[in-house]
Amino acid sequence: QVQLVESGGGLVQAGGSLRLSCAVSGTIFSINDMGWYSQAPGKQRELVASITSAGITNYADSVKGRFSITRDNPKNTMYLQMNSLKPEDTAVYFCNAEVKTRRFFGPEHYWGQGTQVTVSS
Repeated sequence: QVQLVESGGGLVQAGGSLRLSCAVSGTIFSINDMGWYSQAPGKQRELVASITSAGITNYADSVKGRFSITRDNPKNTMYLQMNSLKPEDTAVYFCNAEVKTRRFFGPEHYWGQGTQVTVSS
């Protein structure tokens, strides 16, 4: 009904940059908050950055000043610009979106399949 597809992950050297994209498709009435989460091996999934429909952003302390989250509402797409990458940023990155599929339905959270980001030292 709703699909989230991430792209843009890959292998990069420390200090490099990557730009992740998350495209939302399917039955969409509106999209509320969106966010990027990371999950490193053996660790819990944690919030990296989030953005409201009005463009208000929130970042984990570990990425402040290095990562930037944006969204293109007409395209139902969210981005994560990752600069000055560090080996500890290595993880699978998942996008999440709170989506209303019908006007009078409550919003539900949907997840993408994840994209691997590997930062070599």
